[in-house]
Amino acid sequence: MTGFSLREACPDAGGDVPDRRRRQALAAVSASAVLMVLGAGTPRRAQAAPTVLRKAWPRGRATPAVDLPRLDGGRWTLASARGEAVLLHFWATWCEPCREELPRLAAMAERERAHGLQLMAVDYREPASTVRGFLKPLGLTLPVALDDDGAAAKAFEARVFPCTVGIDRQGRARFQLMGAVDWTGAEGRAVVDELLRA
Repeated sequence: MTGFSLREACPDAGGDVPDRRRRQALAAVSASAVLMVLGAGTPRRAQAAPTVLRKAWPRGRATPAVDLPRLDGGRWTLASARGEAVLLHFWATWCEPCREELPRLAAMAERERAHGLQLMAVDYREPASTVRGFLKPLGLTLPVALDDDGAAAKAFEARVFPCTVGIDRQGRARFQLMGAVDWTGAEGRAVVDELLRA
């Protein structure tokens, strides 16, 4: 930042604390605040929020390969979806916003399948029996893959659930959405239209 100095941001606290130590303390506090905002560590349960945080996929950063077991048997790879737009949706049964979002996400995916959109709902580190037990009473039929060790979520930096990564027809990640999207409203429609046009 130009024109910004630590002296302006932090007025002198007294003569007995050396300037260098004050700067180190400020740097440590600032780094902690940034990590809390960006969400370091394991994914957290998202709180219901009125907006979705959108982050562009970094230019030049490769899209991680995905090869996961499917809930219904077999395996799913991102490479097998080449030629279709993909919504890679990270979620968990313990995540309340995920639970509320899944029925609308499944309905949208079913509607858009004919237009070349593929959904893969990736459950984070739960046994298949837990996921089946959650989905069965809801009557949801959506494709689910199991991220048993959390490696896929880590590779895509899915630190807050739900987290959806938009991947274009060439297999390139375009964006990440953190938070529950209204897939039946204008917000969801705009995301889908953008991805299908990419």
